[in-house]
Amino acid sequence: MEKHQIVYANRLIEFFVERKKVKNVNLNIKPNMTIMVSASDKVPLSFIYDFVRNKGEWILKNIKTFENVLPYKQRDREYVSGESYMYLGKQYRLRVEVTRESELVKYYRGFIVLMVQDPNNYARKAKLMDEWYREKAIKAFEESLDKQYTLAKKYGIKRPKIEIRTMRARWGSALIDSNIILINSELIKAPKYCIDYVILHELIHFQYNDHSEKFYNMLFTLMPDWELRKSILDEEVVKEL
Repeated sequence: MEKHQIVYANRLIEFFVERKKVKNVNLNIKPNMTIMVSASDKVPLSFIYDFVRNKGEWILKNIKTFENVLPYKQRDREYVSGESYMYLGKQYRLRVEVTRESELVKYYRGFIVLMVQDPNNYARKAKLMDEWYREKAIKAFEESLDKQYTLAKKYGIKRPKIEIRTMRARWGSALIDSNIILINSELIKAPKYCIDYVILHELIHFQYNDHSEKFYNMLFTLMPDWELRKSILDEEVVKEL
């Protein structure tokens, strides 16, 4: 694996080239912002440079979105009444209440209610909210997989398992060899139809492990409005996180 770099729009873009037995040149941005390009030994380095340069706008857009917007918003959280939280595409106000009983988070009359014994314990409040989101994410993602798999199974795709991860640079990732779909934990904040798009996108990778014409033909066939769902996810949902 070799490290290379190009200049695009007066920005230095560093990337690694990994030689594999693949039919197409593939580019991925890893959760740690490392840019990986995979290509066969037959592909000239000059072609790879042009390929990355043509992807320059997309690379910079995605890095800026996840690096500057998403982490900044997360650090601003204080977990106090009145804060706004997204859940399945809608904004909800947080209401913090003191309890002498079990601490929990619940949805109640249009509010997300955080019930804690010590309202000044930031770490405890953050943990309870994270656990609530994760519990909701597991349920929502599994329901989406149930629905989208009915479309994909006729292509002979084996039903994968879902694992939830915190990822900065992508919404999902298909681990072909282990038959697992990794889903960004933040996706629970998106509308269900956007979750369905991500799940189906990753399912199709088990048929075509690239972004070739065949991949997109299958995506268009199974979800004709996928581009609209993707634009809502990448442009409207991300800025609210």
